[in-house]
Amino acid sequence: MTSFECAKQGTNLLQTILAKPWHFRRNGRYYLRLRPRSTTQNYFTISLRTADRTTAMDISKDILRALAVFHLDNPAATWEDLRPRLLVIAEECLTMAHGDDSLVAYEMIYDELKSALTIASAHKPFTEPQQRTVGYGKRIMTGSQDRLKGDPEPLLGIIRELSESEDATSAPLSVFDRQAPLLWDDLSAQFMKEHKANIKDSSLTQIVSNHKIIGETLEACGLDDLRKHTRADMVAVRAELLETRKPSTVNTILAKLIAVMAWGVANDYLVKAYTSKLKFTKGTESAREAFKRDQVEAIMNHANSLQSSSWERWALSLLVVTGARVGEVLQLTKGDIKEVEGHWCISINEEGEDKSIKNKHSERVVPLTDGALGFDLEEFLKAVEAGYLPSDCSISVPRKSGLLRSFVKEVLGVNKTENQTLHSLRHHMASSLQARGVPATFTQGILGHASNSISYDTYGSGVPVDILASTLSGVWSSVTS
Repeated sequence: MTSFECAKQGTNLLQTILAKPWHFRRNGRYYLRLRPRSTTQNYFTISLRTADRTTAMDISKDILRALAVFHLDNPAATWEDLRPRLLVIAEECLTMAHGDDSLVAYEMIYDELKSALTIASAHKPFTEPQQRTVGYGKRIMTGSQDRLKGDPEPLLGIIRELSESEDATSAPLSVFDRQAPLLWDDLSAQFMKEHKANIKDSSLTQIVSNHKIIGETLEACGLDDLRKHTRADMVAVRAELLETRKPSTVNTILAKLIAVMAWGVANDYLVKAYTSKLKFTKGTESAREAFKRDQVEAIMNHANSLQSSSWERWALSLLVVTGARVGEVLQLTKGDIKEVEGHWCISINEEGEDKSIKNKHSERVVPLTDGALGFDLEEFLKAVEAGYLPSDCSISVPRKSGLLRSFVKEVLGVNKTENQTLHSLRHHMASSLQARGVPATFTQGILGHASNSISYDTYGSGVPVDILASTLSGVWSSVTS
């Protein structure tokens, strides 16, 4: 059975003006059925290629959003209307994070959307701007597939084209017809266009994802013109976000909403933003838990059992023995493994193409402790020379992170709680340092935090283990559970 089914001859996906999308399962897998308005017979069924409901719902939302953003059912749309929407799609496809399940599903879905665009271009009486949009849409889908294979350059090139191709005659947003609705997607796109150069790659994915969530939430609350928003609308948005998220997560998303709305006021797109004191002030503490000592030992035992040629072995080992962030470990290169004052260390920095750190305090050198929970420094250095670091593997960073999460989940099984993630290895290190009474400044040097207080206040919540005296070698040489 193909992913796109048509009940009647002559109807194709992009001719469909959607009405009441329907999800169902068949043989354990989820499907999305799309039906044209005013008919009960013609429909399309898209296989979401996953048995996981959460993944299926995420993919489904993205499909429906993509169809709406293409805007090909509106013959009056100009290139000035369509170009920003294409830019939003391209940027989301570039920065969207994927798990193992959705990675495969999206590669196929991108291909099918491209095929649907081809059919629509051949059969529909599109205007010049619409045909231009189809051409870019097909290139975006192809570039999105390349990005899933670890090559972001085609998408980056398209984004540059779309960003630079605005006609000199097109009116800036600030002088658009004030009677026309101000959509979140348009305001968000203008905000990102201005600020993108100053946003670190490590933060871009989260910002784009949060902007997408905000757009969906505003739509769910029935707010399609930001110029008409009220305080009640903003409170309703907050309540909608809280339905399926913790207050701390909602605050993170609201921070992005507040920033864009304030920018909109400052640049004369909005008269006022009713977002003052919108964030929660109570109940926002992080629920993440540090791994316990026996869990960390189990993870390291598994890592040590892997082949020396396995990048997964060294990624897991470095996460344990250094307390570094996942992204920091995955971008380490051969040149970042260096000897400093007689100690082999990892150097966490931004020196190199596509490397990024969280902030200026994240740049640091962290010693490697030979023998820490079985960590074999000599074997690691040989693996570095042989090209077995995580960065030497050609698969994408999101997929690497997904594989590491799967390893940890498989190793710990029922002993892993829902609040424990890969980041819990970092929590374990901070908790262990705190238990040893290590000065906050030393902890900051190891973990790369921006302040002395965050190291303990945020990360010191796990079960403490007796580790670390004055150096990381002391942490691992005299530990008791």
